[in-house]
This record gives sequence, structure tokens and C-alpha cells, in this order.
Amino acid sequence: MKHVLKVAAAAAALAFAAGAQADVTYENSVKKVIGERCLGCHGKGAPSMEEFKKDQAAFKKKMKGPSLATYKDTMVMVNGSDTGAIMRRLDDGTGGGKKGNMYNYLGKNDADRAKNHAVFKEWVGGWTLKKKKEISEAELKAIKAPEK
Repeated sequence: MKHVLKVAAAAAALAFAAGAQADVTYENSVKKVIGERCLGCHGKGAPSMEEFKKDQAAFKKKMKGPSLATYKDTMVMVNGSDTGAIMRRLDDGTGGGKKGNMYNYLGKNDADRAKNHAVFKEWVGGWTLKKKKEISEAELKAIKAPEK
């Protein structure tokens, strides 16, 4: 069964790549995925990262994570104060580690999750699971994540 799931995920990623736009941006691709898959907990009423870190337990009880409502909010978790957070949480685990705690929310099934994960990976470019204090300048520069 595990092999079938990996094959389905790989096929979905390849299908996406074949039909993907030349340049994946926040505006043309990522914003839609976030809108469909993330804003229930990371949209209206979600705190800024700064607010979230002050009282994580209370926000988690309310099922509210840090805001992903705007490009600026999202970039905090890509290459901002919480660099790599979005990659760690959305990672599919194929690099040898475990899947990120938000990976399963990327879609309704394995193919959908693989397709949406591919969108994020293409958008970010320099996919890293490292935290801000661990990342090198070269790795930080490899993160593309264009808005438009």
C-alpha cells in the first residue's frame, strides 16, 4: 500500500510539473492553495507570528495558527523571523524525515496533497527544513518565493 501511495504522489507531482506555469508565484498559484486549504485556521482571526508566539497554547486551543492571510504574513514563515517554518510543516517526508504536521491538510487525498506540495516547493525554490539560526546565507538566497 505504501508503494502505491508513493507512486500516486510521484505521478501527481509529475503531472503537475508537466502542466505547471513557467513561474509559480504567490499570486498565480500559492494564494489559491492557501485559500482552499489553510485559511480555516490561518485566516480570519489568526494572529500574527509575533502574537502567536506570545500565547501559542491559547491560540492552538482556538484552532488558530499564525496568519497566512497575506503574502507578507506567509513570508514570515518562508524567509522571515520564522524562516523555514512553512517548509517544515508542509514537508512530505520524502527526504528521509517525517512528514510535516500540516502536510495532510494540503489536500483531500494523496494525489491532491502531492500536487499542492509541488506548488509550494516550486514557489519556494530553496526548500529547507532549517530554522533561521541554522540557515546559511547561500541557502537563504536560494529561497525564491516570488509574490507576482
